[in-house]
Amino acid sequence: MREDAAALARRLARNAEAVCRHYLSNGRREGHWWTVGDVANTPGRSLFVRLHGPEAGRGAAGKWTDAATGEHGDLLDLIARVRGLDSLRDVLDEARRFLSLPAPQRPEPRALVAAGSPDAARRLFHAGQPIKGTLAETYLRARGITYLDNLPALRFHPRCYYRADENAPVETWPAMLAAVTDLDGTITGVHRTWLARDGSGKAPIATPRRAMGRLLGNGVRLGVVQDVVAVGEGIETILALRCTLPRMPMVAALSASHLPALVLPLGLRRLYAARDRDHAGARAAETLAERARRGGAESIALSPRSDDFNGDLRQVGQAEFAALLRAQLSPEDVGRFLGVMAAPRPPVQRV
Repeated sequence: MREDAAALARRLARNAEAVCRHYLSNGRREGHWWTVGDVANTPGRSLFVRLHGPEAGRGAAGKWTDAATGEHGDLLDLIARVRGLDSLRDVLDEARRFLSLPAPQRPEPRALVAAGSPDAARRLFHAGQPIKGTLAETYLRARGITYLDNLPALRFHPRCYYRADENAPVETWPAMLAAVTDLDGTITGVHRTWLARDGSGKAPIATPRRAMGRLLGNGVRLGVVQDVVAVGEGIETILALRCTLPRMPMVAALSASHLPALVLPLGLRRLYAARDRDHAGARAAETLAERARRGGAESIALSPRSDDFNGDLRQVGQAEFAALLRAQLSPEDVGRFLGVMAAPRPPVQRV
């Protein structure tokens, strides 16, 4: 709006005499000046308006001063005082009417959406930015995840709202956002991982991971499933697997409770169920595997040595991690999908 005001002030100054004749009709021209009594359009010679001069700086056209009161300004200020307008928007509208300019197209107000709804999740996700060069990249690399190409399902938000509970004050922390989608690719929710302000880990808050929207049956999808897919609980688990299986489509169900309910695509031939090494993770992975088998797909369990596959990757490194997975893959998928992606670490810009 400030740029709009400056542009209108310049246009008014180029038509300074016409402005004065319209708003200060009781005055008169005297050389390069228009003189009148005051901003109330009283006859006299106390207020004078410069009619000609440069667009800006000393001696600019449209500048005015009231010698009696010390008031001064440009022609927008003059219009505001003559018409008794208090808001800048009203002054700009009046100036446009005088200049016969069309009213600006104001953006339509955004419709209110329910907190935690799929619509709210979509808005939040689209407010983020790609993760390359952000604290989200810093965070993932600190967890040993170095293959970060082609990840449209992940975004970064530098100031994502967080509230510990409904009575707590709102805080803002950087966050990694993950789009939760259905089989058609429609965003139904978003998962937030709030990050430390230097990206070295998760934020020091009570619950640094939360999801919103419609989650049941949906997940964070990496790649397009044709006949083979790997499914696991956490986003970091799936991203760790992707460092070694970069061409295999994957889905993060976000929790052990959501894993068994994940909707599987038609035509699935083989499911890799990447379990976490705990009772809930093992039970959830087996329930999903049984569903896949009933649908006609082969099911193969992938088991980590540590608590989860991201832990394995961080503990043993890319080469040994690849060997661990190779031993668990179907032979026909080794050549098709296996390939360690250890790209050189680029400099990371902190946001």
